Amino acid sequence: MVKRLQNKVAESRLSLPFMAVIAIIIVLLRGDFSGRWWLQLACWSLSTYLIVELNNVNSLLRVYSRMVSCSFLILILVASYLLSDVRVSIVTLCIVVAYTLLFHCYQVRKSVNWVYTAFLFIGIASYLFIQILYFVPILWICMTFFLMTMNIRSFFASLLGLITPYWFGIILFVYFGEIDYLLQHFASLIEFQPLFDYQSITINQYLTFAFVVLLLIIGIVHFVRNSFLDKIKTRMFYNIFITMSLACLTYIILQPMHFDVLIVLLIVNVSPLIAHFISLTHTRITNITFIVLLIISASLIFYNSWSHLLTF
Repeated sequence: MVKRLQNKVAESRLSLPFMAVIAIIIVLLRGDFSGRWWLQLACWSLSTYLIVELNNVNSLLRVYSRMVSCSFLILILVASYLLSDVRVSIVTLCIVVAYTLLFHCYQVRKSVNWVYTAFLFIGIASYLFIQILYFVPILWICMTFFLMTMNIRSFFASLLGLITPYWFGIILFVYFGEIDYLLQHFASLIEFQPLFDYQSITINQYLTFAFVVLLLIIGIVHFVRNSFLDKIKTRMFYNIFITMSLACLTYIILQPMHFDVLIVLLIVNVSPLIAHFISLTHTRITNITFIVLLIISASLIFYNSWSHLLTF
């Protein structure tokens, strides 16, 4: 079997360290982490590390590769205008942690502890992005059909995990007399902007969205055509990524006002799909596709960072 450039990059042990150095350089050049830069950097670093572990523990790829985490880093750099957003970085970390914990539950009926902790982090994320609760029913469906771990105990454990952060939080809100803020926080769940209102979307966001959707299409088509080569367990995990990606995509299209958080959630789910394509294909056409995608990525990273510097 011929090893083309895409396979050499995907299987290289230097790919992730190289991408990490590039990411740090771009972060330093942007210089927009004033005051709280360490919090964002810590969240993005932990998210990347957990994605590495998610790949290792669950064997998402049939070959040795760090392409899942590399794809995540590249796409985060493509959306570099979000790097300094504390809310986005924390929500992303919480979702990656939740995935890491939920994947431990595959076909484990007595997985109450894992489920509780996973949904605890989703509850924490909901403090910053309450609309993430709309994805909870989809996660329940994934737990039922893909993880095969849903039962009455798991269901109530997930509810308890979601509620726990608010048990502690409500004490503080009452103590500081901010109970109205908490009520307004939940009220925002039923507040919707006009559908398909893209007036506030910038050219940077349009380009990022188009590129991530392109990768999603490539990843889904490739996986559907070649999933029979993977183990059943691996196929179930990728079905979760596809389901959550389509949910995020639908939400972005309907309510673009939440673009910043939703695009990163989409990136988390798209990264394994495009990594699967890059690592496990070997044809001349896919190699050319890989090079073109790499050029587009580099161009978008430069453009989005350059646009930021012009407005800084």
